[in-house]
Amino acid sequence: MRILAIRTDRPEAELGLFDNSELFDELKWRAGRNLSLTILAKITELLKKNGLDFHKLDGIAVYKGPGSFTGLRIGISVANTLAYGLRIPVASAASRQWPQIALDKLLKGENEQIVLPKYGGEPNISRPKK
Repeated sequence: MRILAIRTDRPEAELGLFDNSELFDELKWRAGRNLSLTILAKITELLKKNGLDFHKLDGIAVYKGPGSFTGLRIGISVANTLAYGLRIPVASAASRQWPQIALDKLLKGENEQIVLPKYGGEPNISRPKK
């Protein structure tokens, strides 16, 4: 099973390619505020480097938090969209062992269908002035 792993909760974003539960390549880059502009290009770069394309993926693993509000939203949105569009399962976890937990879910045939972020706290929403 070829699995793409995504982690975007920090300024340095991370992608990993797994064959079942074995990591065979990874890509890290300083995404910062450009994450939404770079993530799909970086995924494509990693896949091409390994002779793959999106349709050769069998699942998506994603870190769901806690972490940066915007970073988590972007990474999880990309994971959910790819899984939906490619008709492949998506699984997530929210711990230090997140890749292994999410990979185990996928290898057991689990599919969350829609991953929801875990921000680690209540959102800080400004109140309307009027």
